[in-house]
Amino acid sequence: MSRGIRGTTGKKGTMFGAYVLGPVQTNCYCVFADPGADDEKEIPALVVDPGDHGEELYDALKDKHIRIDKILLTHAHFDHIGGIAGILKRAGEDGIRIPVLCPEPERPLCEDPELNCSASMGGAGETVHPDVLLADGERITMGDLTCEVIYTPGHTAGSSCYYFKEDGVLISGDTLFCTSVGRCNLPTGSSATLARSVKERLFVLPDDTIVLPGHGEETVIGYEKQHNPFL
Repeated sequence: MSRGIRGTTGKKGTMFGAYVLGPVQTNCYCVFADPGADDEKEIPALVVDPGDHGEELYDALKDKHIRIDKILLTHAHFDHIGGIAGILKRAGEDGIRIPVLCPEPERPLCEDPELNCSASMGGAGETVHPDVLLADGERITMGDLTCEVIYTPGHTAGSSCYYFKEDGVLISGDTLFCTSVGRCNLPTGSSATLARSVKERLFVLPDDTIVLPGHGEETVIGYEKQHNPFL
C-alpha cells in the first residue's frame, strides 16, 4: 500500500485523503471532517473504492484515530472492491460492523466475478454483498458531511460519482479522468453512454469543481470541458 496523489481539502474544510492501492494503482479516498487541534479524537470517515490491502488500510487509518463509518463504491470492478473483505475482517475483530453502499444498477457486478473481471485475475474471484443499494440523487450523510449519488453509466452500467457540493468536490471513479475517461470495452460498458453521462451529468457542475478520479491525478470540471480529447 502506498500514499499516492496528494490529499485535497474541500471548500468546507473536509479532508479527502488518497491512497493508491493494488496492481493497477487505484485511488482509494478517505473522506472526513478536519479534526482541528484534537489529534486524539476518533474521526469517522467515508472510504471510497478500497481496491486492495484492506487490512493494512484499516490499520493505517486506525493508527490515525480514523474510524471507517461507511464504504462507498463508485462501481464494482475488481480493482475497486478488492480491499473490502480485509477491512470487514479487521473491523469484525474489533467488534465493528461497517456497511457497504453501492449504486443499485451495479449489483450484478458485485455478485459476479466474471462481470467484475476478478475471475480473470486468477483464483476464485471477488464478490461483495452491499448492505445498501443507492438510488440516483440519493444523499449520504455522516455527521455534518453530505454527498449526492450521481448515476453516470458507461464505464459500467451502474458506474456512479459522489458529489460533495458544499466542498466543491466530485469523486468520479472511472467515469472521468484527467484528460481521459474510463474504458468501455468491459462487461456492461458503453462508450456512447459514458460520453452522454459526462456531458449531461458532470459538465453541468460548476467549472471549479475538483474531480478526484479512480486513477491518476485530480483535475477540475472546467479544465475537462476545454481539454478532454475524448469528449
